[in-house]
Amino acid sequence: MKKLASTARLAALTACSVLLFGCGGGSSSGTSDTLVFGRGSDSVGLDPALETDGESFKVCDNLYETLVTYAPGSTQVIPQLAHSWSVDEAGLEWTFHLRTDVSFHDGTPFNAEAMLFSLGRQFFPDHPFHKLAAGSYQYWKDMGMDDMIADMTAPNDSTFVIQLATPNAPFLSNLGMNFCAAVSPTAVRKHGADYFKHPVGTGPFRFVEWLKDERIILARNDTYWGTAPQIGRLVFRAIQDPLVRYLELRAGSLDGMDNLSPEFLDELRADDQIKLLTQPGMNIGYLAMNMEKPPFDDVRVRMAVNHAVNKQSLVDNFYGGLAEAAKNPIPPMMWSYNDDIEPYAYDPDRARQLLAEAGLANGFETELWAMPAARPYMPQPEKIAQAIQADLAQVGIDARIVSLEWATYLDKVFKGHHDMCLLGWTGDNGDPDNFLYVLLDKLAAIKPAQNVAFYKSDELHEILVAARRETDLTHRTQMYRQAQEIIHDDAPWVPLVHATQTMAFREGVEGFQLHPTGSKWFQTTRLTPR
Repeated sequence: MKKLASTARLAALTACSVLLFGCGGGSSSGTSDTLVFGRGSDSVGLDPALETDGESFKVCDNLYETLVTYAPGSTQVIPQLAHSWSVDEAGLEWTFHLRTDVSFHDGTPFNAEAMLFSLGRQFFPDHPFHKLAAGSYQYWKDMGMDDMIADMTAPNDSTFVIQLATPNAPFLSNLGMNFCAAVSPTAVRKHGADYFKHPVGTGPFRFVEWLKDERIILARNDTYWGTAPQIGRLVFRAIQDPLVRYLELRAGSLDGMDNLSPEFLDELRADDQIKLLTQPGMNIGYLAMNMEKPPFDDVRVRMAVNHAVNKQSLVDNFYGGLAEAAKNPIPPMMWSYNDDIEPYAYDPDRARQLLAEAGLANGFETELWAMPAARPYMPQPEKIAQAIQADLAQVGIDARIVSLEWATYLDKVFKGHHDMCLLGWTGDNGDPDNFLYVLLDKLAAIKPAQNVAFYKSDELHEILVAARRETDLTHRTQMYRQAQEIIHDDAPWVPLVHATQTMAFREGVEGFQLHPTGSKWFQTTRLTPR
């Protein structure tokens, strides 16, 4: 891959960026307690029950809290708003004992009724806020919470009880995810369908301002029940162009950034004013084929597309070596990964043969939808789409690239407007269920759908449901290995890559830790003079 620029050219561009952007936005002077973080696109919304995208969760991570959370550096479940919990012998009744020293940012007390309100608005059809104009409770649906939960109650202020319909292995881990966060009942009642623009949680930071497509500003929650953040203000800036984002980091108007373009990595590593953080990613970047639209309803066509895409070339050219070619929907770091599966080899001749067998010897025309902004699993989506487009053309598939604004892209893809689309996923809780059930089960193909291949396999559904109810890890592992075989044979996706997590911070930013879930928690981050 051609490098972006020589060191001299990069230095010149960096000098220009100082003039364009200035150095006042970040904390380069060492005297500010404001941390400015650059990212590729804006949040869609800030109601954790409604959002489905990582950019929204990136902010929500710092505003909200859940009954349980995950330990630093792992997906081990630890207490958060619940200081302890227990479950009966049948594995059905879960009792959570809540902290009594917690308030929402607006002063509303956090208690069992508030937790019942927060989860109940997603669960109870007669809850006054079950339906909001801003959208539906997509994550709740995709995680199958309605099927697994029978009831929820608040016996007293400090006790919250969830009754399951059947035992469920990933249930406790699910409760640590953003969609299960506690929201202020007062704020939801006040703002209704506009609550997603006026978020109020219990987290270490509180909401201050949102200037759409520019910045979101959070401030330290001075009444936080836990260890108070060491930075006073946290600013998320949306900068879609990765070059501009990178130059602002070099110039000092950003303190940190994520979704790094691999073409900048050598320069970052050589810059003693910047620290590069990397960690294996619990993610998958994929190309989904819409099985509700011909010719992708034919498995031979889907297999042909798998053989046509040169995944190793994508890794080499667009990830700077910080990724590995994928063959399964779950990453190799995850338990139950089936390494015995043979990947679809890059084989254009075999792709053309399969197309001929499907009656498409002359190929066909289609659309390839590409994300407008970098994501952790796809740092250069436009270029990756162009490379895939070229691969497909070699076997006679004429794919026109379509790109839309991020929120519109997600909305239309979830509703099935695409033929093929690029998308990806970062695991929320460390359980294979969070990939396989959420992204590929037939119930996840109900629109608006996370299963954007609209793949509906009864055989796979039976296995995934059984795996949820199985508590023996050995048996669950066998089930998920079998599930991966079914998915491989049906080929609803081209699994493309598992990408390494990358973030960069300027010197003087300390204490930030990457997490397997990709969550961006800034509570422990601090700024030191430099």
